Amino acid sequence: MSDRVPTRFVRTLLRMAGDRGYDFTVILNAAGLDFNPLDESDPAYRAEISALQYSRVYQQVLSLLQDETFGVTGTELVVPGAFRMMCYCIISCKNLGQAIQRASEFYRTFFDERSQLYANFTEQFARVGYRTRGDREGTTVAAADAYGLSVWHRFFGWLCGRPIELKRVDFAGSPPENLEKYEALFRCPLYFNQPHDLLYFDSASLAWPIVHTEHSLREFLRTAPYQLLIMESSPGGNNLSTQVKAMIGHDFSEGFPGFEAISSALNMSAPTLRRRLKREGTTFQQLKDEARCEAAKLCLDRRDLSINEVALQMGFTDPSAFHRSFKKWTGQTPGQFRASLRRRD
Repeated sequence: MSDRVPTRFVRTLLRMAGDRGYDFTVILNAAGLDFNPLDESDPAYRAEISALQYSRVYQQVLSLLQDETFGVTGTELVVPGAFRMMCYCIISCKNLGQAIQRASEFYRTFFDERSQLYANFTEQFARVGYRTRGDREGTTVAAADAYGLSVWHRFFGWLCGRPIELKRVDFAGSPPENLEKYEALFRCPLYFNQPHDLLYFDSASLAWPIVHTEHSLREFLRTAPYQLLIMESSPGGNNLSTQVKAMIGHDFSEGFPGFEAISSALNMSAPTLRRRLKREGTTFQQLKDEARCEAAKLCLDRRDLSINEVALQMGFTDPSAFHRSFKKWTGQTPGQFRASLRRRD
């Protein structure tokens, strides 16, 4: 996906803040926006902003409204607090299929029909999207509709640590003028004037395990949706090391996934995976160390875990071995790293 986002995407966020009496000038300044996205007549107005700028606006509005937005139904499709709560509801699911079903149930429970996530699984395809999106007859597909589906597609891939290949995408509206941008976004056949807005992908993907934990989710939410806006969505993408590291995951209390298991999941032989990682300047062992280091940092940020308990979570039966490894990875002992976190807080 491009690292550019249509400016109109921030309008709903800003209106949510403005309707509750907040001055969003501070939000715009902090996000590095030198114009008012609500005023297209502004001489400095731009039709697109960076993904990072959008994410900064999202995070600040979330921070302001997180105590107010959960449970808001209405007709708004962008409710930051709701997405956050949904993430925590599904992160413990065993596989993608279970996660999608739980997400669908979440939106069905708290939101009106227009905002609900529709999911239908058959032996061949999983179909996920919006079954009803208002009266769309005779209207052109809007960029927001396409990006909304794309973010779900990328979020599902993030949960599993690997991109999901789409088989087709349906839109209820008629084809847009800039069709090539939509084709580049989804990289699969697009069908217009359909009954619903839906993603189609192979049902075999539903059995893929969720590789993240509540702690890695917390890190994801700190900058969301930036990762989803810039992540590689094609299984043929070049960033294989990122996929492998995500598949290694963050929970090592029961050991690591084996190299053979990961290469099989990526539909390539072990020698091929080894060669491709080497071309990217890394190895499976390096990726395991990086994943373990990131997970250890997340666990050390938890005040409820002692350092010895963190060591066990990382798969170390000997705490002194964890100390040596962590210092090798970061140049600090676990205790020094935890102290630096507390000074930061």
